[in-house]
Amino acid sequence: MSDSQAKDDKDQGSGNSGSGNGGGNSGGSNGGPGGGDSGPGGGNKVFEIKIDRTEYKVRKEVLKGSDLRKLPEPDIGPERDLFEVVPGGSDLKIENQMDVKMRDGLRFFTAPAQINPGAR
Repeated sequence: MSDSQAKDDKDQGSGNSGSGNGGGNSGGSNGGPGGGDSGPGGGNKVFEIKIDRTEYKVRKEVLKGSDLRKLPEPDIGPERDLFEVVPGGSDLKIENQMDVKMRDGLRFFTAPAQINPGAR
């Protein structure tokens, strides 16, 4: 997936961006209500997820870890790790090549990739 496709998959807040940059997958539609990609991995379902307490709306059922890192502006850099919040369990580190199945309410957070205790 290209950077522009990953950026088009997100929609912060409510409503659609209406940018029309969907790569032609929506048959000329601007992705209005009930619209969206009908191509591979696309669909009409919108999943509301959070990364570092910011809400994103994605339309793909499965995203790679690298795609999730591209949702925030600016992208999550290599100096930070991405984790999925696992209620009642150990949080799961999301590697770039991992497939992550989307569902409403999925939450992620970032943390420094390397922690140096006592560093100044």
